[in-house]
Amino acid sequence: MPEFRKKPVVIEARQFDGEIKVKHPLAEWISDNGGEYTYTPGTPQHLAIVTLEGDMIVSAGDWVVRGVQGEFYPCKPDIFEQTYEAV
Repeated sequence: MPEFRKKPVVIEARQFDGEIKVKHPLAEWISDNGGEYTYTPGTPQHLAIVTLEGDMIVSAGDWVVRGVQGEFYPCKPDIFEQTYEAV
């Protein structure tokens, strides 16, 4: 079976600290770059990224990635660590 390697691309990402507050830097970064999100206050509060596949919940510690076409999506910390490295 053929094998493939992911092309090296540089992405932007921010880690979610689990806390939504007024003018949260992560939320501002998403909206300033054309992304959409929703959040539910209360306990527990949660953030959701609006994607073509539907709303994707971002948990505390997850990374939010801005992909090569400007799309946003969450990524679990262990997958992020295996997939990306700092440049």
